[in-house]
Parts: sequence; C-alpha cells; structure tokens
Amino acid sequence: RLPPTRRATMTDFSGFEIDLSKYQKVSIDPFSTDKLSAEQEAAVKANIELCRDAIVFFTACGSASGYGGHTGGAYDTVPEVVLLDAFFRARPDKFVPILFDEAGHRVATQYLMAVLEGAMPAKHLKSYRVGHANLPGHPELRCTPGVKFSSGRLGHMWPFVNGVAMANPTKVSICLGSDGSQQEGDDYEAAILAVAQDLPVKLIIDDNDVTIAGHPSQYLKGYDVAKKLEGQGMKCAIVAGEGIADLYTAMHQCMNHSGPFAVVIRRKMCPGIEGVEGQCGGHDAIAVAKAVTYLTSRGHTAAVEWLQGPATKAEKDPQVGDYLGTKGSKVGANRALFGEVVVKILEGMSKEERKDKVMVIDSDLEGSTGLKVIHQKCPDVFVQSGIMERGNFSAAAGFGMEKGRVGVFSTFAAFLEMCVSEITMARLNYSNVLCHFSHSGVDDMADNTCHFGVNNFFADNGLDEHAPSGLYYPADFHQLEQCVQSIFWDEGIRFVFTTRSKLPAIQAEDGSELFGGSYKWQKGKDDVVRKGSKGYVVSFGDALYRALDAVERLRAEGHDVGLINKSTLNSVDEETMKLIGASPMVLVVESLGRKTGLGIRFGTWLLERGFSPKYGYIGVTKEGSGGLFEHAYHQGYDSKSIQAKVKSMM
Repeated sequence: RLPPTRRATMTDFSGFEIDLSKYQKVSIDPFSTDKLSAEQEAAVKANIELCRDAIVFFTACGSASGYGGHTGGAYDTVPEVVLLDAFFRARPDKFVPILFDEAGHRVATQYLMAVLEGAMPAKHLKSYRVGHANLPGHPELRCTPGVKFSSGRLGHMWPFVNGVAMANPTKVSICLGSDGSQQEGDDYEAAILAVAQDLPVKLIIDDNDVTIAGHPSQYLKGYDVAKKLEGQGMKCAIVAGEGIADLYTAMHQCMNHSGPFAVVIRRKMCPGIEGVEGQCGGHDAIAVAKAVTYLTSRGHTAAVEWLQGPATKAEKDPQVGDYLGTKGSKVGANRALFGEVVVKILEGMSKEERKDKVMVIDSDLEGSTGLKVIHQKCPDVFVQSGIMERGNFSAAAGFGMEKGRVGVFSTFAAFLEMCVSEITMARLNYSNVLCHFSHSGVDDMADNTCHFGVNNFFADNGLDEHAPSGLYYPADFHQLEQCVQSIFWDEGIRFVFTTRSKLPAIQAEDGSELFGGSYKWQKGKDDVVRKGSKGYVVSFGDALYRALDAVERLRAEGHDVGLINKSTLNSVDEETMKLIGASPMVLVVESLGRKTGLGIRFGTWLLERGFSPKYGYIGVTKEGSGGLFEHAYHQGYDSKSIQAKVKSMM
C-alpha cells in the first residue's frame, strides 16, 4: 500500500509489466509550432500506444481482482493527453499544468501521469481501486500522490476550472470533457460564464457517443456537443480523434485563440480494441479475456501472465460467511429488485392505464439502479434520458403533479444532493414522485468519496405543515418488495434507498427469515430484531446485518443487548421508542453521514419523550479508503467496532 504522503523521488518503472521508461519526454510549443515534424509525430504516436497499453493493463487488473473500474474514457483520451503533456513541458509559463477532467471515471489517466511524473512507482498501478491503496475510482486530492485535483461527480469540473482561469488570467486552463459530462446543467452555465468573461479556458472533449446505458445520438435526439457550445457563443473545432496531425491542428488553433475554445473530438469508444470498440461496455473496466487478446496482440506477454495469475487474487471481507444472524442466508440486490417490483405493479395494469398514470425516467444508470428491466418489459412508460438528474427529477415531478399519476425517478444517492432544490419545487407543487436512490451509504463504493450516498436526510427538507416525505431503507430483499408495493401509489414524494452491495436476509432467533413468510411491512413501523434488557442498537441498511452480528456476539458473552431495524428513517414509532427509551443504553449505527444522518436526531426524539438512556451514534466520518467492503471497517461500523462501542457504553 502506498500512503498518500509518500512521494517517489524519481521515476520508478520497475515491477510493472509494460516498460514505461519508453515514454518520450516530448516538448511541443503550440504557440509557435504550426505543424508537427515527422520526429514529433512519431514520438507522440509511440507515447500514445505505450500509454494505451498501460491503461488497458492496469484497469484490467481491476477486472481481475473484482474491484472493477473504467478503461474506455481514459484509453480514448490518450492522444490529447499526450499532446497536452508536451505543451506543458514546452511552455510551463503559459499553462496551468493540470489535466482537470470533468469525467472522474477517467482517473486512470491521472494515475498514469502521476507515475510518469515520478510521484509514485509504476508497480502500484496494479493495485487500481483496491482498498487502502489510495487509487480510488475517481481522482481525489490529498489521497493519491501526483493527483492534483478532485473531479467530483460527472460534469462538475468545468465551472471550477472557470474559477482557476480567473485566478490565472495570463495562463491557459485545460478541462478535459466528454459528451456525457456535457449533458449536465452545470456545463451550460459554465459555458455562459466562460464566454461572458472571455476566460482562457480550453475544453478538450471526447465525443465518443457512448455513455453507461447507451448512445446519446440514439436516446437524446438533437443533442450535439459542438452545437450546444456554439449556441452559448463558444468557438469550436470538430476533429476525428485518431488522426494525430489533424488533432494537433485543432488543438493548436484552440491554444492560440485568446478566449474560451472547445475541441470536440469524435471517435468510437476504445478504438482498436477488438470486441469493445464502439460498445457501451467499454465504459467499464475491460474484461480480462478482452484485455488478454489486446495485450497479446501488442506483445505484452508478461502483462498477460500477471492478469491471469497474481491479479486474480482479490482481498475479501475477513468475516464473509461468518456473520451471525445472516449466516447461510440468501442474498439479494435490492437496487435491482426495485425495478422488478415496479414491473410487477405495471404488468397488473392495462397498457393504456399505465401509460396514462406512470412515467419512469432514467439518468443513464438503468443497469445500476434497477430500471433496465422496466425498459425491457414496459418500454411504453420508460423514458431513456441522459446525465441530467435535476431536469429528469423535475420531469418526473411534473408528470406526477396531477392526482392519480406518479413519476418514477432513480439515480445514485450521492446525486440526491444535486436535486435538493428540485425536490423542494416538487413538494411545493404537491407532486407525486417515487424516488429510488441506489448506492446509498458507502458499502462497495470503489468510486469513493464523491460517490458516497451519505446525506440522504437532505431529501426530507419540507416544512412541518407539508405532507411527510417518507425515507425508506429496507433491510433486505423481503422488505424491499413489500415496501415498494406498499408506497407505490402514495401521494407526495417518497424515497427508497438501496445499497450498491447485496444484502443477506435477516434471520430471526430461530434461524428463519425474519422478514419472509407471514411478515407484513408497515410504513413508520420499526422492527424488533432482537429484544434486550441492557440496551439497544438501532440500525438499517447494510449496517444492520453487521450490527446483528455484533449483537449476537455480545449476547453470547452475556451482554443482553437488543437490535432495532429502522426501515422508515424519518418517522418515530412511538411503541418502539418506549421500548428503547426504557433501556439503559441506545446506540445508532448507520452508513450515512454522522453529521447529517439518523444519529443526530434520534437522541432528540428520545429526549422529547422524556427518555434519557446513555446515547451514542456511529456513522460515516472520513473520506473513503477506496475498495469495496473495506469502507465499513475504515468508517468503524464493522461488527468489532460496534461491539467495542457498546461495551464502552455499558
């Protein structure tokens, strides 16, 4: 593991199966060089091939290890990155030498450049996205040596770079863009400001017509990156990305223009990779088999041997298979099940009725948030939209403005923060919206801090006189199914939260599935998973099965501690509150933010009712550690940490 404070004193390319010492330190002055010389073009092309090979290799390590990742975006943009690196080297006085990128999933670019600049050893790239390796799925400042910025979420970087340009008016600021990130509303505003202030910002945009769930040219008819920017007054050059001479001409023109300028680079996703080129799957980490084919054709035998051998040795949760209270349980992906439950509801209606009453809108995440099955089985109510959560949520709210209609909206919980204002607007219009925010909490979140869904309570931002906006976080697949069926036709805005990770079925004390069989889920009703006389742990989501293991182990040691599952987060179950309040100790355990989650309000609820047990709460407090299961241990809501906290309170 490479701590973020460690800095390599010189380039170290040892232990990496592709020889990065072959990278040529080319210098090209774009302000005085109208055309690349034959020698310059040859060197640039050699660097492109080398870097693309390296990116395929170490992102495929993420596939082999199970940590995942993204290959295509970083692979695509290598030609422009290599040219920009040559520009920075030739004219450091004219550039802010940072490759700001508004598509954080292209983080492989930043890691490779950090190695080439000597900030970390090359062999560390093979730990791409591994927990505690400081190589998370998005670039994060002060996490990885050599990384110079945090990208945040898709399409959030350009407005930030505008500010960098304002602070450095005599230098050129670069922002790498994409046709996906350009769909975000932030970029429309950024273009207006850049043009109005004539900022020296240069957009280098990879227009590969691929996003996670499809091709923008097909699902967003009329969307054109260059026309959009030109409509805001920006100068644009459109160029095919794989012709280096033409690409240089466009970038030369861009750098010599005094104000904002965009180079829109049109190419297929993953050009030259057999079985991946032009495919949506190229967005993710390349499959090992396809990487092996590619690297073999490129003569990288040692890299192939690593992928087929050591790279497959992934780390696992040390407690996997040994969580008491769920040991041997079936597991289910609540985020996928959401869509299946909605399909059951829709298939119970006539096509005419559901078309009139229901609209389901996606934000390019249908495969991740469970909406894909709705797209497949009920296409008549499905809207395949782009990466523009705020507008899509409002469209769902507008559809659901009339009584008897419901708009269904889904995205990642991290992006809930982007929709807060629109949620308020929808509430003021008394709209009916069923929201599914998957990837809640931090579990399995290799994309790390910027993708943490920890501020879910932001959704409950109405006034006391407004109708309640239920925040529902089902414990397992049994509860998820009953929850969605129960609330689907409720009026107002309601929110269902699910994790990226699969969750096991919670067991009763006799080993049966607690929420299966004859169990009936009720809105606002807490579940007593275990009764206890010495205190209670209150939990939900992926923290619940970890808390159950902790409670079972404490009980085995003679500590009679109980456990409550709070699947409705923002309402008080008075009956359960009396049970909890009468006990000597209460500990809330959650994978939401400790500053904004259940823990900061549950103690108040107890005091308002005259209860004063010893109180504590565990939640997310730190930036991410990278990895998957590792986050629970890093944040301290793993079973052992829960046990230690309970013992300290008894």
